[in-house]
Amino acid sequence: MQLPQWLARFNRHVTNPIQRLWAGWAPTFGILEHVGRKSGQPYRTPLSVFSTHDGVAILLTYGPNRDWLKNIQAAGGATMRRHGRTIELTDPRVVPRAEAAAHVKGGIKAIFTRLPFEQAVLLTRVR
Repeated sequence: MQLPQWLARFNRHVTNPIQRLWAGWAPTFGILEHVGRKSGQPYRTPLSVFSTHDGVAILLTYGPNRDWLKNIQAAGGATMRRHGRTIELTDPRVVPRAEAAAHVKGGIKAIFTRLPFEQAVLLTRVR
């Protein structure tokens, strides 16, 4: 399943500016900080984020054709504001949800495996 593109456009212009106020602190959220591959402009994208054993997993709720994903793939990584801290992430890999679920840690794994999305991005934390 994939959410409709009109909802992605609505979220980009309406919901995301509001979520940027708290997503860097809230559980299961983070703000992905990345640079436009064409414009060179910095972007801050709020996303639902799940902790893994060596980084994070992000479900692709609108599918893999997202600008933020293309930007981090071109750059080889990004930074993320999460739980009030900034972390460096590298090696973005699009994988099936089931493969990503094997990496998700904690009780949230049960929720992750039941969400109706087909793909996720795995990112490795730079230590």
